[in-house]
Amino acid sequence: MMIVVTSVLVDDQDKALRFYSEVLGFLPKTDIPMGGPRWLTLVSPAAPEGVELLLEPDSHPAAKKFKKALFQDGIPYTSFGVADVRAEHARLAALGVRFVQEPAEMGPVTTAVFDDTCGNLIQIAAKAQG
Repeated sequence: MMIVVTSVLVDDQDKALRFYSEVLGFLPKTDIPMGGPRWLTLVSPAAPEGVELLLEPDSHPAAKKFKKALFQDGIPYTSFGVADVRAEHARLAALGVRFVQEPAEMGPVTTAVFDDTCGNLIQIAAKAQG
């Protein structure tokens, strides 16, 4: 068994597509109309045949409550791996991304957390350097 698709709940698929592709750098992979919302996935440029990230609408009332609770409590919805958290933080901050947690050493990893503009906090993480 393997993970082929994982999702992030978003409040607006078009806005999310712009942020996740133009700002974060993911590549659009699949965009299939589904009678309103779309099956809209992206992949990492480092693994274009790897795990797909589904930009899933948060239209279900439970999804909205779940996202809001996580956001209010400062809990990231998901985590993305990067080679260097400090360098990625600098790159994203220069593009206007709002960080709610600056790069911090957390035992064996360095993490930072940003607002994805779609109702989620997203963590970036890398093995601590040194």
